[in-house]
Amino acid sequence: MHAITIREPGAPDVLEWTEVPDPEPGPGEVLLDVTASAVNRADLLQRQGNYPPPPGASDILGLECSGTIAELGEGVEGWQIGDEVCALLAGGGYAERVAVPAGQLLPVPAEVETVSAAGLPEVACTVWANVVMHAGLGEGQVLLVHGGAGGIGTHAIQVGKALGATVAVTAGSPERLERCRQLGADLTINYKEQDFVEVLRAETKGADVILDNMGAKYLDRNVDALAADGRLVVIGMQGGIKGELNIGKLLGKRASVYAAGLRSRPLDQKAAIVADVRNRLWPLVEQGSVQPIVGDVVPMAEAASAHRLLEEGAIFGKVLLAAKS
Repeated sequence: MHAITIREPGAPDVLEWTEVPDPEPGPGEVLLDVTASAVNRADLLQRQGNYPPPPGASDILGLECSGTIAELGEGVEGWQIGDEVCALLAGGGYAERVAVPAGQLLPVPAEVETVSAAGLPEVACTVWANVVMHAGLGEGQVLLVHGGAGGIGTHAIQVGKALGATVAVTAGSPERLERCRQLGADLTINYKEQDFVEVLRAETKGADVILDNMGAKYLDRNVDALAADGRLVVIGMQGGIKGELNIGKLLGKRASVYAAGLRSRPLDQKAAIVADVRNRLWPLVEQGSVQPIVGDVVPMAEAASAHRLLEEGAIFGKVLLAAKS
């Protein structure tokens, strides 16, 4: 098969479409013929040599994909050869074939094209695990999403609205903020021109849940933006890895700070997240309340150009890689 490999750590040009050995499904795994994958910021870090795959995972990029089941490993039940699925991966998605633990499979939702479904598993599992399963976002609460125009952000807006929350977002241009409003965002904040803490305090009681991709840069201000009993969930480090945390502010608000990745979780935890996503989120996708937001589709062999698109920051939603023309 062909796959994208990394010649050496560096800029997008180090990505090459080369021939590699086919994977084989182990016990409890299935083999997929990949239809499409998606580009995530973790892929950019791995390409640069800053985010190695967890032990035992494929060193090929790609944390999600869609495709068709080509082979069942020993002990797999509930799936059939020929089923169209999408999958959460620890790696391996930038390829024509990938082996996946069966517990990380989701059916392609009704009314969603198989290519578009490639952009769902990573954002769905990330948002649902953190905002709903951990932080317990509910009807009538306030959700603040940083990076509202990205893959995670566009998904989180829709999930928040579907659950009956008031959704506030930050983004860097009027055009991107307008598109966030079209997805349902109630309060839009231009982080280049406005202080999100001041805007949120003026318009709401503060955020019950904050989904943060910035890390250190926003840590103190995020705590300021929380409401009483608020929950700050950190899922990224685009603004650095070390920040100062004022425990007094946390105590005064009875607030909490939680940081969680998805890729390195044990298989049983990933399977539990995927099962909850299928049971509770997938019906919202199938009825159209939550949809994949695709900014562009690029041939997988041209993954370097897809990485450039994400790095340039002009894409709204996800960048997908089509394995088949």
